[in-house]
Amino acid sequence: MPATTTLLSRAGSQLTSRGSIALRGSLSASRCSEFATRRTPAFAALARYYASKSFPSHTVVSMPALSPTMTAGNIGTWQKKVGDSIAPGDVLVEIETDKAQMDFEFQEEGVIAKILKESGEKDVAVGSPIAVMVEEGEDVSAFESFSIEDAGGDKKAAGSPKEGEASEASEPPKSGSGTAPSAKEEAAPEAIESDSSGKRLELSLDRQGSASPAAKKLALEKGVALSSIKGTGPNGRITKEDVEKAQSTGGAPAAAGAITGAPTYEDVPATSMRKVIASRLTQSMQQNPHYFVASSISVSKLLKLREALNASSKGEYKLSVNDFLIKALAVAARKVPAANSSWREENGQVVIRQHNVVDVSVAVATPVGLMTPIVKNVAGLGLQSVSAQVKDLGKRARDGKLKPEEYQGGTITISNMGMNPAVERFTAVINPPQAVIVAIGTTQKVAVPGELSEDGTPSVEWDDQIVITGSFDHKVVDGAVGGEFMRELKKAIENPLELML
Repeated sequence: MPATTTLLSRAGSQLTSRGSIALRGSLSASRCSEFATRRTPAFAALARYYASKSFPSHTVVSMPALSPTMTAGNIGTWQKKVGDSIAPGDVLVEIETDKAQMDFEFQEEGVIAKILKESGEKDVAVGSPIAVMVEEGEDVSAFESFSIEDAGGDKKAAGSPKEGEASEASEPPKSGSGTAPSAKEEAAPEAIESDSSGKRLELSLDRQGSASPAAKKLALEKGVALSSIKGTGPNGRITKEDVEKAQSTGGAPAAAGAITGAPTYEDVPATSMRKVIASRLTQSMQQNPHYFVASSISVSKLLKLREALNASSKGEYKLSVNDFLIKALAVAARKVPAANSSWREENGQVVIRQHNVVDVSVAVATPVGLMTPIVKNVAGLGLQSVSAQVKDLGKRARDGKLKPEEYQGGTITISNMGMNPAVERFTAVINPPQAVIVAIGTTQKVAVPGELSEDGTPSVEWDDQIVITGSFDHKVVDGAVGGEFMRELKKAIENPLELML
């Protein structure tokens, strides 16, 4: 396409996207041309030139922003292929955001004419073209040569400054401050004269001779020393065939310390969600002064009540221990409101926000990382409702089907690893801006004094107990208040019938 055509096409695309109406995913270009034509005469000419000289009328589907913090995402599996019809509400493609694996549900109808970003594409900026859609009955084959440049080109992610980047830091590198970053680049060391030969020292890669990237990779995998191979390529360059020949003939033994056989590690790229988890937990540990309070709590009565309720449910529900603990957590949070609070800095003011409802974030392990779906207003729910919501939210969290409002927010968090018999107790990191998270260990049999025998000797009984550790933000919850919260939580769990009142 000539430079002038490309310039006009991109200008038309940009003007259209500014005048377009945002749907579920941000759309750009031709679909909104009618709207923009009425508003901007200059754009109308550009749009007609773009359509007449390039491709038939079409809509460019862009990477949507599926969460408030999303600036880029990864393309998962396409649910539609070229030529397929799509109706409002149909899932077009799976997209990995900075929070979860989510379905992009398209809100218009038409036919997929071209897929611009294939499955597996990484870090696609919000607003970048990912597909082309046309009206029903349009000629799809006309878009075989359609490219990303024809749609206006890729967008750049509106990223925030990278942590640790010297060029983006507010302090100069190595200024002596503990928060100052290290210098981004250091000068390469100069060659050192050898005392023995008078020659310059050589880099190990120079001593090995010139080799193609494919040859270096194959030599590393096969454990063949490049220094033992004579290259047959141009200017003595070692080729992949040279490495294979050296291996088949036995070659020279690898130098001492060289890697033999398969690599001893595997680098797995961090997902967008894993990066967000790492950032938030690091921030939490740095900015929230944690302290921890642990308590051994009897669950013998709770287990008996759970067994009785499940036996009489006639299959309508099946309560878990975690359902009771979530309900008990809400009871304790209502009695000690300071634990159901958060530290807020808004509009230049610092406040402690005390919540009137208890929305419990429940930590759920998913294939892409930890999610915390929210059971809202737990104090106003019965055990059966809590159980049903936890099961539904947990399943959709593992499937990547949660909506942002279902995992963003919450006033207090529970993290239960009791299903793992090896975890006696653990401490959890606070989920900001919340002030409290409770960590649940496994159930254990503990010997406790029983009734006195006839001779006055106390008998021994076995009690089912768990260790619950509360993590508290000292900015919001003082130590004595944290202890009071744990006492109320212990009381609610050890007297489970009160949860039904």
